[in-house]
Amino acid sequence: MNKLIMYSVRLNLVAQELELEVIYGTRILEDISVIVPELNRPGLALKGFYDYFGEDRVQIIGKAESAFLESLSSKERRECLDKFYQCRFPCVIITRDLPAFKEMLDVAKKYGVPVLRTKEVTSRFISNLNNYLNLQLAPRITIHGDLVDVYGEGILMTGESGSGKSETALELVKRGHRLVADDAVEIKMVSDKTLIGYAPEMIRHLIEIRGIGIIDVKNLFGIAAIMSVDRIDLVINLEKWDNNKEYDRLGIDEEFTIILGMKIPILNIPVAPGRNLAIIIEAAAINNRQKKLGYNTARELNERLKSMD
Repeated sequence: MNKLIMYSVRLNLVAQELELEVIYGTRILEDISVIVPELNRPGLALKGFYDYFGEDRVQIIGKAESAFLESLSSKERRECLDKFYQCRFPCVIITRDLPAFKEMLDVAKKYGVPVLRTKEVTSRFISNLNNYLNLQLAPRITIHGDLVDVYGEGILMTGESGSGKSETALELVKRGHRLVADDAVEIKMVSDKTLIGYAPEMIRHLIEIRGIGIIDVKNLFGIAAIMSVDRIDLVINLEKWDNNKEYDRLGIDEEFTIILGMKIPILNIPVAPGRNLAIIIEAAAINNRQKKLGYNTARELNERLKSMD
């Protein structure tokens, strides 16, 4: 069963990844989670406008905000920051290695909101932090299947247990392609147009072959035989051959499946004794790449047939 998972990231991991200096809150960083990737520069809030204020967002204090706070008297600064910190957002991050005002630290301790600092300029830091949070907090789902990189195309193979997904993945690895995940594929939506897949850490680089057991692809075939993560370009569903079913012979009409709200091309490949699934998937990968480049063989043939009428 495919399971949608919601994620958060601990503030101590954010600080570690982006090499942030902890000015206040070292002991409470592990207890605070960031749940949204959006960030906020609180210029309007510091001026007293709190409509539409994102209380669940990390707050960024850059040069402009720091200059405004510096222009206030100590009493005004304390009052301004006290109202600001009452929102209890995850943390404040000061950029450009700017100083932390005493009033800021006093109010931060009062409300238990960490204060961190980076040497990065504001725009670059916001971009880096936003990219990191988008990746860590991306909507994701776990799907039963195999993910293999074939000629640079990320091929997600699905199908019932025993349909030959793992054996086909192993054959593709032997033919020079790269394994990303076997049996379980964790998929993230990292942008409106991109899904990436990877293996759960526990089974990374491993394939289960019935009758043999667990195979370590990295150790048997070398580092070139595996990938940690890959974009999902095409879904191939392996199904038992049904003599009563009409299978598409031309491929003019494309079919799609929906993963995390995104349309991904899908092919339903019938499995029968004697069919070389690895070669079929190689051809499907190349054909999918051609389609993305604007060339569709089936439609080209159809146009030729029409011109003969």
